[in-house]
Amino acid sequence: LEEAAFQLQQIFRIDISIALNILGIESMRAGRCRVAFTCFKLAADRGYSKAQFNVGLCYEHGRGTDRDLEKAGFYYCQAASSCHPMAQYRYARYLLQHSPGSHWDRHHKAVALLEQAAVAGITEAQAYLGVFYMRGLQPQKKRGLKYLLLAANSGDAQSRYHVGVCYEQGLGVQQDLAEALRHYRQSAAAGNRQARDRLQA
Repeated sequence: LEEAAFQLQQIFRIDISIALNILGIESMRAGRCRVAFTCFKLAADRGYSKAQFNVGLCYEHGRGTDRDLEKAGFYYCQAASSCHPMAQYRYARYLLQHSPGSHWDRHHKAVALLEQAAVAGITEAQAYLGVFYMRGLQPQKKRGLKYLLLAANSGDAQSRYHVGVCYEQGLGVQQDLAEALRHYRQSAAAGNRQARDRLQA
């Protein structure tokens, strides 16, 4: 009976958190940012990762609360530890750009989180890793191209442009101008200005 009661408590707790998060989303859509933040925070403090991510967004962008990157990082970290893919991406960006501490530790942890988010299908993480591996201190061009292709195939026009650059310059792949043109055309058709300029050149 104790186990059954515990399970019911957990279900009730999760259901309340889901309801609060949904109420927060609806409030945000209606422009009631403070109400939304309050709902997200209540659900986040109950351990609901989607709400933790939303609280992170509120703190990062100053919506419904004061802008506070440190608090945003804290909530992204909580959500990321529950394997929330977009939180993994956002927390990785926070670690690389704002977090104090050892550069090497932050860098190592951020890359691991970006890899997880990219594997989970987060296009932004794939694009970020693609450029990161192409331009890092120790470039890994084949690996960078792999992630750029993943992001490009998910519809990211900027990554498609970078794939074109890889084929044009032979970065991580055999140089192939016809293939470069194909990628530039696709990127330009999706509205990428750099690709249009490159085609004209």
